[in-house]
Amino acid sequence: MKQEEKQSVLISQQNMTDRKGGDVFILGIESSCDETAASVVKNGREILSNVISSQIDIHTLYGGVVPEIASRKHMERINPVIRQALSDAGMTLSEMTAIAVTYGPGLVGALLVGVAEAKAIAFATQKPLVGVHHIEGHICANYLENPDLKPPFGALVVSGGHTHLVRVLDYGRYEVLGRTRDDAAGEAFDKVARAIGLGYPGGPKIDRAAQKGDPEAIEFPRARVSGSEYDFSFSGLKSAVLNYLNACRMKGEEIITENVAAAFQKAVVDVLTDHAARAIEEFGFETFVLAGGVASNTALRAAMEQKCDELGVRLYRPSPVLCTDNAAMIASAGYYSYIANELAGSDLNANPSLKLGER
Repeated sequence: MKQEEKQSVLISQQNMTDRKGGDVFILGIESSCDETAASVVKNGREILSNVISSQIDIHTLYGGVVPEIASRKHMERINPVIRQALSDAGMTLSEMTAIAVTYGPGLVGALLVGVAEAKAIAFATQKPLVGVHHIEGHICANYLENPDLKPPFGALVVSGGHTHLVRVLDYGRYEVLGRTRDDAAGEAFDKVARAIGLGYPGGPKIDRAAQKGDPEAIEFPRARVSGSEYDFSFSGLKSAVLNYLNACRMKGEEIITENVAAAFQKAVVDVLTDHAARAIEEFGFETFVLAGGVASNTALRAAMEQKCDELGVRLYRPSPVLCTDNAAMIASAGYYSYIANELAGSDLNANPSLKLGER
């Protein structure tokens, strides 16, 4: 028997043993943008460690993420982060059941660092390898703090690069009801924050400024996409804010930053909440989840809580640390792929434009 065939049999036997009742420990690796992260998760729900090395301070100097810098920093930090995650969990690589890694979507150079690392570890330790979709990971973040949560349910995923309204049919099975046609909500937050002088990262800075402003002071548009009631568009809103700022400057009128932030944020939250509410009513969701970096926005969380209370729907949302990019969510998603025997081969590659539901 060839060595590759022996390895395949060994991994298959290990999979069968784990599926007969043993605990499953997944080492998750995340490097899709500007966080280098590693985590150990037990049985898809219990976080044993969750280490995140952020690059925010570096990219703040440039007003946003610089892909080349992000890739280099991932290469510098990925081994220490993984070692720390294993140490925090009190475990070794040999005790891991499988290795899960984000392989898309994201920045191609950043993704490649994580994928190469995961493939090397899987090969060296003879552990199964699982490729994880980044958006699926954000949805699965809700499993980590809510042991009673299970599909089916609806999900609103809102992050710097993605805005998705999703019907979660089962573990690993998704129907995308709507997605952004242009700027993602988080991307719009960053661009507007830069325009009004708040800097990067825009999401938390607009959130804080908006709490001191009047959301009714300025009327910004709420865009709808003709023929696609669940799709999103935020580029027009961003342009409306820029036009307002330019008009004020030309007329010599005072710009109250907090009011601009509050009015802009309300416009985004209104659209997100409206889309989610219509999907809840149409599909009869009894459970709904928030996910993604923008899911930590206080106004969005409050608006969705109020709307779900009105509709009699149970709302789940992760703690802020699990809203931003992290590896615990990747390990959780990887667990459900692993037990379904959806494993990756040595040809796993980064896919920066990977669509949710693709493998």
